[in-house]
Amino acid sequence: MTSLAEQLKRLPPPHTSLLFDCKEAAAIDRDTFFAIGCTGFEELMGIDPSFEVFQSSLFSSMAKGLERSVQTKSVNQQLNENISLFLIHLSPYFMLKPAQKCLEWLIHRFHIHLYNQDSLIGCVLPYHETKLFVRVIQLLNIKSPTHKWHWLDPIRKPGVPLARGTLITHCYKDLDFMDFICRLVAKSVKVFSECASSSAQLRVLLAFYASTIVSALGAAEKITDRIVSMLLPYIQKGLKSSVQDYRAATYMIICQMTVKVTVDSSLVHSLMLQISKTLSKMPSLAREGVACLNLLLQTQKGDSLGKKPFNYLCKNPDLVTLLQGLSEGYDISPLLRYLLPHFICSIVKSDAGNENCRPLKIMTFSSICYFSKFLEEFVSYGTEIESDPAKMAAISQKLLPLIRLLERKYPKALDSVLEEHLESAMDQANQNIFHQFISLSLSCGKYKFLEDSDTSLLLSLNHPQPAVRVLALQHLKDVIETSKEGFDQSFIEEAIFGRLKDDNRDVVMSAFSALEIFRKQVNPEVVVSSLLSIFQRADLSKDGKWYKVLERAIQILVKEEILKEKKELLDEAVMQLLPFMVITNANSKSSEWKMAICLSESDLCSLHPLLKDWPEVLQEAIKSSKSAELMGVVNKKMILLFSKNMTSGDSSLLLQMVDDLILVAEMESDSVRQKVTAHVIGSMLVQCCCNLPMKENYFSVALRVFHFLDEKIRNLRETPSNWSVETIQESLVPVGLLTTYIEKLNSDQSVDAEESAIFVFLLRSFINDLKPPPSFPKEETWWNPESLNQDCKDYLHLLLGLFDLLVCGASEGSDAVQYRALMNLLFKVHLKDSEVLFKFLSVLWTYSFSLSNHLSYEVNAMLQTRALYIGYAVLVSQTYQKKKQLLSLSSPVVISLLINLGNPVSEVRRAALNCFHSLSSMKESLFHPILQHLGQKTEEIISDPTYITQIMAILFEELQTQPKQKSQKKKLSEALESIVDCVQNPTGPSYVAKNLMKILHEVHGEITKPFFAALSDGTVQQKLLKVLFDLLLNCKNPLCAQTISSVFKGISVCAEQIVTEIEPPEKTKSLATVQQTRRQKMQQQKKPPDAELAPETSNFSWQRVMLVLELLQHKKKLKRPQALVPALFNLLSRCLEPLASEEENMEYTKQLILSCLLNICQKLSSGGNKIPADILDKEKFNVELIVQCIRISKMPQTHHHALLLLGAVAGMFPDKVLHNIMPIFTFMGANVLRLDDTYTFQVINKTVQMVIPALIQAEDSDLSESSRGVEEVVIKIIRVFVDALPHVPEHRRLPILAQLITTVGGDRFLWVLLVLLFEQYVTKTVTVTASTDKDAVLEADTEFWISICCEFSVRCQFQSMMKIIQYLTELPENKEVKAVFTNILHSNQDGELFNVESHSDKQLRHFKYLSVSFMSQLLTSQSLVKKVVECEEKEELQKMEQRLLEDVLHYINTVASSVEGNADKPTAKFWRVLLNKSYDMLDKVNALLPTETFIPVIRGLMTNQLPSVRRKAMDLLNNKVQQRTKWQKSQVRQLLELVPELIAIVQCKRKEEEEEQVINRQTALFSLKLLCKGFGTENPLPFVPVLKTAIDLVSSEKEEKNVMGSALLCIAEVTCTLKAQAIPQLPRLMPALLETLKNKKELISNEIYLLSAVTALLKVAETLPHFLSPYLTDCLLQVVRLERIAVEFGPSSQISLRVTSLKTILATKLAPRILLPAVTKCYSEVANTRKNCLGPLMNVLKEHIIVMEKEHLISHQAELTAFFMKALDYRTDHAQDDLDEVGRTEMYIIDCLISMVMKLSEASFRPLFFKLFDWSKTESALKDRLLTFHRLADCIADKLKGLFTLFAGHLVKPFAETLNQLNVSKTDEAFFDSENSTEKSCLLLQFTLDCLHKLFLFDTQKFLSKERAETLMMPLVDQVFTNSEEQSVSVRFAALLALLEVAEKLKENYLVLLPESIPFLAELMEDECEEVEQQCQKTIQQLEVILGEPLQSYF
Repeated sequence: MTSLAEQLKRLPPPHTSLLFDCKEAAAIDRDTFFAIGCTGFEELMGIDPSFEVFQSSLFSSMAKGLERSVQTKSVNQQLNENISLFLIHLSPYFMLKPAQKCLEWLIHRFHIHLYNQDSLIGCVLPYHETKLFVRVIQLLNIKSPTHKWHWLDPIRKPGVPLARGTLITHCYKDLDFMDFICRLVAKSVKVFSECASSSAQLRVLLAFYASTIVSALGAAEKITDRIVSMLLPYIQKGLKSSVQDYRAATYMIICQMTVKVTVDSSLVHSLMLQISKTLSKMPSLAREGVACLNLLLQTQKGDSLGKKPFNYLCKNPDLVTLLQGLSEGYDISPLLRYLLPHFICSIVKSDAGNENCRPLKIMTFSSICYFSKFLEEFVSYGTEIESDPAKMAAISQKLLPLIRLLERKYPKALDSVLEEHLESAMDQANQNIFHQFISLSLSCGKYKFLEDSDTSLLLSLNHPQPAVRVLALQHLKDVIETSKEGFDQSFIEEAIFGRLKDDNRDVVMSAFSALEIFRKQVNPEVVVSSLLSIFQRADLSKDGKWYKVLERAIQILVKEEILKEKKELLDEAVMQLLPFMVITNANSKSSEWKMAICLSESDLCSLHPLLKDWPEVLQEAIKSSKSAELMGVVNKKMILLFSKNMTSGDSSLLLQMVDDLILVAEMESDSVRQKVTAHVIGSMLVQCCCNLPMKENYFSVALRVFHFLDEKIRNLRETPSNWSVETIQESLVPVGLLTTYIEKLNSDQSVDAEESAIFVFLLRSFINDLKPPPSFPKEETWWNPESLNQDCKDYLHLLLGLFDLLVCGASEGSDAVQYRALMNLLFKVHLKDSEVLFKFLSVLWTYSFSLSNHLSYEVNAMLQTRALYIGYAVLVSQTYQKKKQLLSLSSPVVISLLINLGNPVSEVRRAALNCFHSLSSMKESLFHPILQHLGQKTEEIISDPTYITQIMAILFEELQTQPKQKSQKKKLSEALESIVDCVQNPTGPSYVAKNLMKILHEVHGEITKPFFAALSDGTVQQKLLKVLFDLLLNCKNPLCAQTISSVFKGISVCAEQIVTEIEPPEKTKSLATVQQTRRQKMQQQKKPPDAELAPETSNFSWQRVMLVLELLQHKKKLKRPQALVPALFNLLSRCLEPLASEEENMEYTKQLILSCLLNICQKLSSGGNKIPADILDKEKFNVELIVQCIRISKMPQTHHHALLLLGAVAGMFPDKVLHNIMPIFTFMGANVLRLDDTYTFQVINKTVQMVIPALIQAEDSDLSESSRGVEEVVIKIIRVFVDALPHVPEHRRLPILAQLITTVGGDRFLWVLLVLLFEQYVTKTVTVTASTDKDAVLEADTEFWISICCEFSVRCQFQSMMKIIQYLTELPENKEVKAVFTNILHSNQDGELFNVESHSDKQLRHFKYLSVSFMSQLLTSQSLVKKVVECEEKEELQKMEQRLLEDVLHYINTVASSVEGNADKPTAKFWRVLLNKSYDMLDKVNALLPTETFIPVIRGLMTNQLPSVRRKAMDLLNNKVQQRTKWQKSQVRQLLELVPELIAIVQCKRKEEEEEQVINRQTALFSLKLLCKGFGTENPLPFVPVLKTAIDLVSSEKEEKNVMGSALLCIAEVTCTLKAQAIPQLPRLMPALLETLKNKKELISNEIYLLSAVTALLKVAETLPHFLSPYLTDCLLQVVRLERIAVEFGPSSQISLRVTSLKTILATKLAPRILLPAVTKCYSEVANTRKNCLGPLMNVLKEHIIVMEKEHLISHQAELTAFFMKALDYRTDHAQDDLDEVGRTEMYIIDCLISMVMKLSEASFRPLFFKLFDWSKTESALKDRLLTFHRLADCIADKLKGLFTLFAGHLVKPFAETLNQLNVSKTDEAFFDSENSTEKSCLLLQFTLDCLHKLFLFDTQKFLSKERAETLMMPLVDQVFTNSEEQSVSVRFAALLALLEVAEKLKENYLVLLPESIPFLAELMEDECEEVEQQCQKTIQQLEVILGEPLQSYF
């Protein structure tokens, strides 16, 4: 772009403004803009005086006249700087009006939106989310894609603020923009840093800066080095800045950057140093700076950061406070990791008074272990000042408080560091310093080395050798005894308790010794706990020596006074030692036995009440029992004693003791001791329950014991047991069982069976001894969990739990028998009586409905179902009296089962029904009717949980509605009352009542008509209705309205009473007229006020009328409903008045009125019949008012109601509807049809179904003048629907039209609909459719039209097509011709189907074409074909098809005549196309025709006068014959009768056009061919005349070639079919056929004709090959000719393939005696005249020889030899011909001969070969024979390979002589006398050498003897040398190469030939060609190498 163009482009557009639009800005002058700018500037100076500096440059009078476009560069540069600074100052105030005024001036005067875009955008960018920012951007010209700010262009046009996400994305993607923001901030900070209030002015910009950059860094996928390097300079500026907000923003950016990317360590160091410096210089934001440092070190590698940042940070006096504050909410370990090493170093190496000692404080809150660093620095410092003890003492004194403080806070950290240093080797000096450091700690003693060991006490205590640990404990014991310093108590305590956990017995015993001395200083609870833990670890069964340790532990334990003081601790000790008291080993010397005795003898038994008297009982049991029973007896004694102690002791402690015992029993362990203990405790707890009296905690204990048993039993492994609870009657577990159990455990045998048996026995005891509470209400009807006391609830809980446990065990598992026994026990003990049992079961059945769970037990569906099935089993077994009792009101069974029928689980419902079924036989029962009814609905109840509600509602509704016997009603009523009583029963559970109400919630009573009917006075009924309606009008409660509606439905009302309530008061006519006039006047001004309404109108309530009408909608019991009709029409007329429409929306009222009228019509006219005049006078039915309602209303719902009403009226008063029918349907077409909803669709259907039949009915009555008028009306109606069709929703179109035509009658009017649809497409659819879419639209429309047709029967569709064809026939050819209609005469345009006058000729033609096309497609539609196939009325269908076919043919004749009449007119093409379409339609009709009908029809058509019709008939015949494969005999007979007709057509000579006749004859021949092919094999006689006729055609010279071609194909087919019967025709056929093939010109010009002739000859040869001998020579002549012709068509053409087949047939199917003479004769004819045919002839012979049998070959060998002798003379006979042509022909002969040679034996071949050899030398003058023979020898050698050497011995000398004779160096005479002697010589030489080459190549029999080699060597070498004298350079060059090859092969033998070679080489040494000369030199050199002799001396 040129500079001038650029300047022009930058010129400001006129009237750009920020505050005004373009039009307003154009009207404002410069002075006004200046005044606006100055006003704003003065207001800004009032806010911020710093603006004053810009007054002179930008807001002065001088600036007013400044035009920058003409100023110098320097002036503009200065102006830009001023503007840039001003915009920076302005940015904080941009949203204020004064600032915008200033910008307006700058835009107008200085065009800053063009020249200062960056500064302007920088000014407003922080406000990017405001609309004012968008306004500024709209001023900019940034449309160019290359513009810097083009990315803002998308927001200009829509005017929406810039999205923050867009800004952030652009920021990290465009680094120039990020740099722009950073530069803007840096510059602004620099500008405002000179101002006092800079922080306030920069706040918005810095907030924008921080949020944008931080967000951009966060949003970027990866922060690149470019971003980091771009941000670094601004980060450094921010850190150095004095502006606090700028530093804060910089800290945020640093944090975000370091979180996202890992930077170089040097950069980390630089940032650390900079931040530290900033914190030391500017203390503000210290917390944020330190936090930034912490995050920096957290995210980056903090290695080698140096000490400088640390020094700067230490200068901050508040550093410790800052770190403490940060550590409360954040992890500051990254920063401390850097600081603490420097702190420690500073502390150790600084003087006591140095300020750097401040960091000492920070160590008090650091949780990081830096003792190692302390120790390292201390040792290092000690090494440096080793010679100065004073300094060491001073540093030790300084560090002492800090070390002690840290040790108290982090003792483990110090220990771990010291232990690590102890383990590492140190020299003596360092070791001394280390000991000094240790002395600083409180626990220095444990790190000092022991005197008798080389390790410290701490390490010795943890030494791997037990002996060292024992010595350490002894030393520790001494330390405790002597109270040495340096050992803190916690270390000693930890050491002792740690060793108590030792796995070595001696160490533990030593620890006991130390503990006894130290125990007073230790918490006794810890001592007890440690001692008890030893028992948990010790396993006496594996190591009995631990007994001593445990014995010592018990001795120490019982001395603890705390056991006496603290009961909980004593309980814990007893519970943990209890397993050791259980006897698990009968051996008195075992450790377990000793341990049990030891515990019994200890003071522990006297301390705890549970163990009271145990020592005595144990001793007594030991003395009195045998050793075998000892374990069982002792344990049983223990069970009995301990359970007795539990029950006899303090009852307040019992529950806790039970819980403790259960905890011990539930401990999982594999030890024998623990397993036996669990069973002992279980027995103890059960025995406790047995012994426990019924006190307040009885059931609490029982519940705990049962839950323990329940859990144990459910976890048992199912194993069958031999211990039966029924046979063994011991109260507890049998002693033998327990003994067996322990013994099996000790011997590691499976104890599953014994364990299961033990718990079964315990459960039996529990059930037996469980006692019900005295207060349990067993006599109550309901056991109500909600009203029971706690003991009763617990008892019921236990019963439920026992039932659940037992029923589970009894239903599955190997112990089911045991559990069933226990179930019987449970029933016997607790639920003995059947009433009690069923009360319990009722609880089980219903408790799942309880939401509050008072029993704290969950009854799941499985348990509930099992309980129901158990109940069923019990019910079945009950006696009659018991069942009667259970069905009484005092039993809860029925109610409990009833509510379960609403249970959501189907199996529960099924089980409940089973229970009911078991009770259904009790007919006397009150509930029997209910049970009987339920039994009938079993499947429904099981399937649907809500069905019971419906059943109960139906059952009790029948009680009121249906007549039943009094006894049955009484029973039902009493049953209902009893059920309701259960609901009201206060003793029953609330959840039962609630669910019972759910079942009964639909059982209710209604106020029915008896009360209303009892009011005999109609006035009272009227008043009652009025009150009801008034109440309904004024009530606010919806329930009240619902009740009124229900009441009104139930009563029987007289219509006159309703009329009184809804009829409006009459108006006087005069008043009405005045009011109407007044309304019309007032309507133009304003709406009339209420005061001006007529009094009667104002008192009339439309709302009341609406409510009454709503009630009438569903009113069934209405007497004389016809009385309402006049009143309703009166209301409807009022609704249609203008005033009513203005007053309020009356549409809903209209709909109610219309709906009521419809209901009345339906009641009065059942089935839509007419209503007698005495019931309802038709004059009272105002149809016009309904039509007016349709016209005036705009609501679709109103239209629907009116149309439905009209439909109903049409059946009652058809004449009244008929007069208004067209307005109705016109309205439907314009409005209703366009709606798309189901209701509208139903309305249309009903209207059509009800109104149209009225029309049909009127046609048959006297109401209409004639049926023609009805037809006109129907056509108009159909036209209405068709016109509306484009606007009807697509999925509604088909149903609507189908319904319409079905209603009017498809037979009469379906064709009318189709014609109107065609007319619509031609006139409307085509004109509005784009040309590219026409095909798609037509296809869619056609599918739609077909779908309409398919809604009707086949008969209806056929009739419609015939009527359409008739209509098309009667239409004129064009508009000029007047149509004469016979079927429909219409005078007006609306009634006429296709008005020719109103349409163009093109539309008329299109209409015809469309109609025919559609019928053609319809005939092939799947639905029509399916209906034809499924049609049962075959005869009627056949008649319809015949008529249709006749009509189609009639129409074809009509169209054909039009074709002839319009041949010379422009429309000729249309008529031809239409005729083709008509033929297509004919084909489609034909496809539907049955064969029996088809054949006679075709026969008739073939005699038609029109050639085209005859041809079409034959085409139809051909299609049918080709398509069908199976024919009946009668059908075949009919088809064969067509043959004479077809022959007549073939022979016919008519006067019609020749071309037409030719086509017909060809078609007839094709038909004959198809018939012959299909039926000729079985019926050959009818086709003999066909063959004769075809031969006549072929024989005729004047016949048209296409006909001849068809005749030839027909001949081929007929001959093939007739076979032998065609032989008599051969004398005529073959000459004619061969004559046809002779005319080469005609054959080549007409490929089809040629192919037909070849096919005919092929088929004849295939069929009758043995009868062709008279014609064989001619056949061969034609075949070899045809092959030459076929070459021109290509090898893959049909002609080539068939000629090849013909050759093969002649070669293979004929006998040699026939073929060979013919071949010989044929050869003689073509050898001289048609030489190019010899090749095909030889191929035929060759193929024949190949397939000849050996005997035939032998018999004909002489004949063949003679033939080949003659044929091989071909070269001699044609010596002067072209050598190449002769050679090709000769090759065919040789190939043929070789095919014979290959089949000969050696004996046969040898004489033949020598005969040929003699033949070649017979006449010396015929030297050309040598060429043939040598070539033949070469070919034979190639085929026979090594075998040929057997015959070639005689060839050596002749070949040598031939070589010498051909050597020009040896003779001057030419070998051949002809002109091409040289070429022949070369050929002879080539053949000779080739033959020799193959002889040598395949020589395996040492054919080449020395003599033969010497004979051939010289002639061959001479030939090579002779070639060196050739004139051709390449020949000489090749001769040298050949010479060299010979020498290489012969090697030293070549010396014999060397004298012959020297002259030859000498000559070539001086060759004129340089290349030959050089090659000669090379050859000589290589010869020297080969021969080993120098040759240069010869040259």
